[in-house]
Amino acid sequence: MPTHVIIGRGGTASATAVRLAESGDQVRVVSRSGTGPEHPNIERIALDAGDTAALAALAKGADTVFNLAMPPYHTWPETVPPLFGSIQSAAEQSGANYVMLGNLYGYGPSNSVLTEDAPLAATGPKGRVRAQMWQDAKVAHDAGRLRATEVRAGQFLGAGAASLFSIVVQPKVLAGQLALVPQELDLPHTYTAIGDAAAALVAVARDDRAWGRAWLAPSITSTVREVAERFAAAAGAPAPHLSVMTDRELTLLGNTDPFWGELFETYYMSHRKFTVDDSAIRNTFGVTASDLDDVLAEVVGVIGIRPGPTVPA
Repeated sequence: MPTHVIIGRGGTASATAVRLAESGDQVRVVSRSGTGPEHPNIERIALDAGDTAALAALAKGADTVFNLAMPPYHTWPETVPPLFGSIQSAAEQSGANYVMLGNLYGYGPSNSVLTEDAPLAATGPKGRVRAQMWQDAKVAHDAGRLRATEVRAGQFLGAGAASLFSIVVQPKVLAGQLALVPQELDLPHTYTAIGDAAAALVAVARDDRAWGRAWLAPSITSTVREVAERFAAAAGAPAPHLSVMTDRELTLLGNTDPFWGELFETYYMSHRKFTVDDSAIRNTFGVTASDLDDVLAEVVGVIGIRPGPTVPA
């Protein structure tokens, strides 16, 4: 029976753990708090993944180590390298395969639709560190120390997602209030449903064709305005009131919470067209993006809203 170790307890980590467990695999979910999804095939373990020796011992005999860890956003340049280094080292020592959940930051600004082969040319510190983490794993893979792959997701949507949409837009839409969004409202943008990311992670972990390269996750291309309007329709909420957050407003928010100030680095993702071509993962593994309305309906169901007639704006 396959056994897996998942580092992290966020939305994608939980969805991946449940997907594996429901298929009959044994899963250990590792986090500092020892919390996570409940299932007979899931064991939740409290452990600091920075303790390489303890993590390697825990992962011994596992088929796969999934790195879905996510330190606080503003700390990535300082916290990601030692944490990811520990997780990768533990995978090497245990003999497990290594699957990383990545994002699109490492590509940096681009004037074209991104594919996996686009250069990792990030200009900001968060983007550079995420690119370096994959490059380190690729070096280890090429040297034969482990088998590694990465799934790169866009902005998350869905039940359990922690993203600009779920934090900034979603609650304001439900309350019928103005949402100030640090993103252009009508530019095409890449979103990834939590469930689709989990499906992609499981697919690459089970297929020998996956190793030694990165894969772009199944993606939904839409605009903030469209996603907000369709979410409002699903929830029976008023038509959304949206406005683009000014630089001054973002700066002021950054004075109270460092998260907001970090968003200036990724203006090329939020204030310019930023989309990907996910055909490689679709054609290779048959993993496709979910319908946007289905993803949003799931969110409504989890929140516990009973959809009704849309309230006029």
